[in-house]
Amino acid sequence: MFSLPPKRRLIAVLAILLTAVATLTACGSSDDEVVLRVGDQTGETQSRLRAAGLLDDLPYEIEWSQFPAAVNLHEALRADAIDIGSAADSPTVSAIAGGSRIKAVAAWNNGGKGTFILVPKDSPIRDLADLKGKRISPSTRGSVAHYLVLGALQKAGLSQSDATLNYLAPTDASSAFSTGSIDAWATWGVYAARTRGQLGARVLTDGAGINSGLSVLSATDAAAGDPAKRAAIADFADRVDRSYEWARQNPQDFDRWYSKFARQPLEVAAQIRPEQTGYRRIPLDEAFADQLQTTFDTWTRAGVLQGERNLHDYVDPTVTAP
Repeated sequence: MFSLPPKRRLIAVLAILLTAVATLTACGSSDDEVVLRVGDQTGETQSRLRAAGLLDDLPYEIEWSQFPAAVNLHEALRADAIDIGSAADSPTVSAIAGGSRIKAVAAWNNGGKGTFILVPKDSPIRDLADLKGKRISPSTRGSVAHYLVLGALQKAGLSQSDATLNYLAPTDASSAFSTGSIDAWATWGVYAARTRGQLGARVLTDGAGINSGLSVLSATDAAAGDPAKRAAIADFADRVDRSYEWARQNPQDFDRWYSKFARQPLEVAAQIRPEQTGYRRIPLDEAFADQLQTTFDTWTRAGVLQGERNLHDYVDPTVTAP
């Protein structure tokens, strides 16, 4: 067997050791990479961020999870299956009331738009008072759509007992609406866009003046307490904010993106644009916490939630603070 001289054997051994150390170091750096687990309703946030070119230079990895509605997203937060996720204030306070260990870490407001009560195009329902005696799906119980239905009935001088409320998941409600099993459907986002585009559904109300218009980014206590993930969450919130600015500055690009995302004509995407471009970042101050408290108190009066909560305890502005 060929044998290397002692000096060359030593050099060879050192080279092997250095290679092994380099390999272990590389593995260690991979293990140290921050992975932010993001919950996303219908995949819309991920799609918009990608369309705006805001996922190209991430200093961390995102593990996306897609959910059909806010209630499912908040179930994942409670189970610690994701780190963060955005939803309206109604499902957020419902999750908190249910014991979810989360904090609001960022928020946006679009003036209440984006959640609709829809009726068939040939429906005799013309105003909110016409909802009396009708079958309405507020989508899921405790959702922002449910909040809109209660507010719309109150605005018309009606109570929730004046209508029949059928709580259905969005896909089931869509089927019920298309077959005439319900007279009106309260829904949001891509579900509303497709129903308007495919069935010609009419908008009875768009939520303005009833809903708060809040989009709340929530983080689990564990993620909010992790320094590396706090930095990633702050960066992610900034990118979401920039994606709304992209929509405002590039209306035609927005329409093309949303048309492809929702699989609807450009004119339907243009109808959706005002609610998306209306989102503005707001401070997590006393006024924001007061609105969460108002939403919570509304639900307790309606018998949807039980107990007492001080919602100010569930707001943490330090996570995404500059």
